[in-house]
Amino acid sequence: MKQPSSNDENVQYPWEHVSNYYIDPQTSLVERAIRVLKHEDIFAVLDSYGDIGVGGGRPEGIFLRDTRYLSKFDLLFEGERPLLLGSVVEDDNASLSATSSNPDIHVDETLKIPRDNISIERTKLLFQKGCYERIGLVNYDGEPRTFQITINFDADFRDLFEVRGMHREARGTRYARIVRPGRVELRYEGLDKISRFTIINFSPVPRCLLVNRADFDIVLQPGEKSSIIASIMFSEDQASEPLSFFAAYRGARRSLKALSRDIVTIESSNVLFNEMACRSISDIYTLIAHTKDGLYPYAGIPWFSTVFGRDGIITAMMMLWVDPEIAKGVLHYLARHQAQHLDPASDAQPGKILHERRHGEMAHLHEVPFGLSYSTVDATPLFVMLAGRYFEQTGDRATIRAIWPNIAAALSWCDTFGDADGDGFVEYYQGNESGLVNQGWKDSQDSIFHADGSLAQGPIALCEVQGYVYAAKRAAATLAAVLDNPSLANDLNAQADALQDRFHAVFWSEEMGTYALALDGVKKPCLVRSSNAGHALFTGIAYPAYAARVADNLTSPEAFSGWGIRTISQGESRFNPTSYHNGSIWPHDNALIACGFAQYGLKAQAAKIFAGMFDATTYQESRRLPELFCGFGRRRRRGPTAYPVACAPQAWASAALFSFLESCIGLSLRHECDEIHFVDPRLPDFLDDVTIRNLKLGMTCADIRLRRDGDDVTVNILLRKGPARIIQTK
Repeated sequence: MKQPSSNDENVQYPWEHVSNYYIDPQTSLVERAIRVLKHEDIFAVLDSYGDIGVGGGRPEGIFLRDTRYLSKFDLLFEGERPLLLGSVVEDDNASLSATSSNPDIHVDETLKIPRDNISIERTKLLFQKGCYERIGLVNYDGEPRTFQITINFDADFRDLFEVRGMHREARGTRYARIVRPGRVELRYEGLDKISRFTIINFSPVPRCLLVNRADFDIVLQPGEKSSIIASIMFSEDQASEPLSFFAAYRGARRSLKALSRDIVTIESSNVLFNEMACRSISDIYTLIAHTKDGLYPYAGIPWFSTVFGRDGIITAMMMLWVDPEIAKGVLHYLARHQAQHLDPASDAQPGKILHERRHGEMAHLHEVPFGLSYSTVDATPLFVMLAGRYFEQTGDRATIRAIWPNIAAALSWCDTFGDADGDGFVEYYQGNESGLVNQGWKDSQDSIFHADGSLAQGPIALCEVQGYVYAAKRAAATLAAVLDNPSLANDLNAQADALQDRFHAVFWSEEMGTYALALDGVKKPCLVRSSNAGHALFTGIAYPAYAARVADNLTSPEAFSGWGIRTISQGESRFNPTSYHNGSIWPHDNALIACGFAQYGLKAQAAKIFAGMFDATTYQESRRLPELFCGFGRRRRRGPTAYPVACAPQAWASAALFSFLESCIGLSLRHECDEIHFVDPRLPDFLDDVTIRNLKLGMTCADIRLRRDGDDVTVNILLRKGPARIIQTK
């Protein structure tokens, strides 16, 4: 069935051209409410009951290292599904609580147990490669009740890419056995020679335990309580013994709290904004994993719960003023995994920064090219950009000295492999048949095209990537000067100046009033109005005299839906509000554009985008911005239209709120001069005041309140410890 489109007769299926590795639309995350949990490398996708696999064909499960270790886990009361009363993931994302009651239970047409007499309270959490669940049972009836609780379970050990819809010709072998009373072992011997284990432990011991089912006979007196504990451990070797439920519960909450203990906090006059900020913080630190290099935000759940270079860098940029430790971890991790050699199969070239890392069976067997994949053209200059911004705020010379060889290698890649034809622009092409066709952040197969709709042929030079290279050279020039290499600093600044002139001469379209989407392989501009042009403002490559025209283009009714800026403007040949990249709305994209607006003094336009995104969030159940949503125009009394397979939480979407706020209030932390600047601060109409606590710069920690009076904003210092100056300028 075709999906409707706005003013477009050439409607495409939204999944038709997502990428070589598209997500099967049958696995829609919108059809029913899902609940998500994560701890380090393990994550769970559950239905609202806390069950897994009841509907069939869904992406539910518990996953570790890109493998589904639990594909079914559902609870029945006397063979019937309970009546769901409500469920919620706790505010800190540590656990799921789901409350239900018994349905009417009949035996031979006689009512045995009337409904709503037995309360079922389920608490589920993840901790240290284990899933722990407590099933609390209470009899609220006035007489004793005897009933059976059944738990069905299974582990299909499917690779995440199989769950997404890819077909495999062959798989490994599954085994199942009862190890002892109350314990079942499910095992998979993969074709990659790795043994994967799911060990399920029940307490008390079930009356009947099979390799796929546990039956418990429960007898409760009036008012009596009882509970069942399920502890499930996952491992690529023999699993460790589980903790007690309450030890795991305390551990999960404490680990999340420890991550965010010393960060900036935000509170405002708007209760809904406060909920959004709290949810964003919880989501960011839920997605963060500890690595040997420090903290790294995984991209999103369920499809991208792993390291992505581009996503990690942009998330770290947007969170830099809140928690610079994220940027430090991202820089060290990507430096350590920077490509050293040519490897066409993974698109690796010396100096190139990692795109994606996968650990599943299909990656190990090269059935998908993402074990260590370098199939992106933008992560490399973005890495240098992040290093520059990190140093500007922190003054951390030790980190910059440690990764300087990686920065130099990244710059060299931009000038050599990245610019293979020597025209001064960084471009990409599909190096192998299994790789990605498009290698910018819009990596759908049909996302780069000409005004007539024809697909651009490579090598392709993207608009935003030239901006990233420009900003990378500016950042590296500053770092070179700090490291006592003024000659290199001068050379890099000269290269940036030349790139800016060349970019404007080739990419600017007077007819469109904005920058072209890209250049194709014969250097023909793709004259398509897109959100990519906004990144030219974000990076500073746009000429100041043209910034307002770009902003007018992006805030026009064709581009701005009322909720946010579309990836492709309405009226363009491939515009489709239900597509992944050709008309949808991405929060992180909008946040970077708003940052660009603010840098060119266009604060009203930045606040407009912020307000639209805030309004969109008020329609979300958890006050959570998803990875993306559809680009239909805003209509009264209706929220934005969800995209069927959007990740939520998604790291750079969660971080977008902090970037929006930073842009609007003009916050700049300058370590070199020990100054906290608020440049022409603005607050959108939904915020009367904002209080920022624990804002740090060097040896200074400050609490600051911004208060709006019409279009004017005053900055008040509530507390300051340390020498930094706090300055408000127009």
